[in-house]
Amino acid sequence: MKPAIFYRIASVLLLLFAALHTFGFRQIDPKWGVDSLIGLMQSVHFDIMGTRRTYWDFFVGFGLFFSVFLVFTAVFAWQLAGLPDRTLTLMRGTAWSLVVCFAAVTILSFVYAFIVPIVLSILILLCFTAAAWLLPKPS
Repeated sequence: MKPAIFYRIASVLLLLFAALHTFGFRQIDPKWGVDSLIGLMQSVHFDIMGTRRTYWDFFVGFGLFFSVFLVFTAVFAWQLAGLPDRTLTLMRGTAWSLVVCFAAVTILSFVYAFIVPIVLSILILLCFTAAAWLLPKPS
């Protein structure tokens, strides 16, 4: 097997993760009983470093930061899949950095998230690990 197939699969999974996260992280189910908490997060304003914000602003902003990170990583993985073996050999550090990064994302998902992000994180981590493992060795 070649690393390219694992980078392509990871790219598609990352785009799925980004879409689900972007459209889902602000959804609130009334059964959770957090309406008053969300209301407070949206209504209590404070000044921070010269800017007036709410905790909801931080929640949405950092959620969207994560979505942007996922889309960037999807594009990056897709581009890695298209590189020639000679170039990939020189990018082993970058490939293993993706593995370490998604190992951290997977751990954070286990600690703070639920089944969908956990499963997607594991699958992406496995793809990145397989791709890095299969990279051509320097000669």
